[in-house]
Amino acid sequence: MRPIGVDLFAGAGGLSLGFEQAGFDVVAAVEIDPVHCVVHEFNFPDCAVIPKSVAQVSAAEIREAAGIGDREIDCVFGGPPCQGFSMIGRRVLDDPRNSLVLEFVRLVRELDAKTFVFENVKGLTVGGHRALLEELVQAFDAAGYDVRLPWTVLDAANYGVPQRRQRLILYGARKGLPIPEYPLATTSPADKRKRDSSLPSGPTCFDALADLPDADAFSVLNESDEASRVRYGKPSTYASEMRALSNDAWHYGYVRLWDPSVLTSSWRTSHTEISKARFAATPEGTTEPISRFYKLRAGGVSNTLRAGTDGARGAFTSPRPIHYALPRCVTVREMARLHGFPDWFRLQETKWHGARQIGNAVPPPLGRAVAGQVVKALGIVPSRPAKTVDLGDPALVRMTVSAASAYLGVEAPNSKRDRKSGARKRTQAETEAARLAALECVDG
Repeated sequence: MRPIGVDLFAGAGGLSLGFEQAGFDVVAAVEIDPVHCVVHEFNFPDCAVIPKSVAQVSAAEIREAAGIGDREIDCVFGGPPCQGFSMIGRRVLDDPRNSLVLEFVRLVRELDAKTFVFENVKGLTVGGHRALLEELVQAFDAAGYDVRLPWTVLDAANYGVPQRRQRLILYGARKGLPIPEYPLATTSPADKRKRDSSLPSGPTCFDALADLPDADAFSVLNESDEASRVRYGKPSTYASEMRALSNDAWHYGYVRLWDPSVLTSSWRTSHTEISKARFAATPEGTTEPISRFYKLRAGGVSNTLRAGTDGARGAFTSPRPIHYALPRCVTVREMARLHGFPDWFRLQETKWHGARQIGNAVPPPLGRAVAGQVVKALGIVPSRPAKTVDLGDPALVRMTVSAASAYLGVEAPNSKRDRKSGARKRTQAETEAARLAALECVDG
């Protein structure tokens, strides 16, 4: 029987995918953002998505939604947002801004999970922010869990991802159970910095992107995020995995039924001819001086892909890097390739939401390496499932914030980003049609 996992602060599902590929059944995902929820449902149709803040969810509700009864939960994982500010004479976890960290501890305890994985930004490990981690270890100890110390920051580029991305990983286990150990690096980043010759070189930006069709060659991508019957180039080993060209590409996850001839998440971006000329003239591996966009180096790895801010904070989109060979910013699908998301995995159709979902996610190959150590500590031998999975209704990845909220039956958050990036706003009739189409898929 496959181990059971619960994803808190799930986003679009980067950690969910990593844990599934390591051999877990992710039975429940808690996420407050309605757009993230419906995208998660599309990609993981057998996982119960709970569209709430973790502060409003009980262990009993998670168990009921997942339909697991009293079965033991093997791992609870997720990355709560933390401010981590150091305050004189006051415990950091007493700060209301950090309350969700304690909610994570609460749910680990109430679910009586065997293990947990807490992930977060590297910044929590330095300066006054370390106080939060020290208090968190104490909180877990009081809840009956031991934590693997010292804590460690892992770089996705050391685990087969063509991107520099560092994440704090905190492992814990119920007292008396073995604590997972940190995974050893499997690749050395494909750039000139701190190259470890004892490890194989990891994938490059060229490996990740060279076989993808150029989005600018398809006029339909001015009005949609997908183009049908496209032709791909010769894939690298890495691109072959992203395209699921072999059974090994699925690792210990469920094979999805999908159409590999459709290029998705590839809405075009309009650049002026002046901008294109500047992008073309910018040397690889440097920053274009006017836009401040980084230009990818074909033989290197990407800079860290960031999410930008949400609608409540001005809806700022972090810049997407410039393609190493084309005078434009990369598409969301190209970002997904640089992040380790396979091509069957869909993001919300707009560039703003799609890029935000990638920037907020743990790269799946890093998640798989982390989860694999949990499987090992649990003494489980992972196996490939025989079952195949149909992806959800495509209407789910096209839903605006208001449509997703209506579909989920929750109040819509206050956001100005209820529109396509660079396209017209969806009409009320189209929104209702998308909502009803998805409802028919779920109810039927």
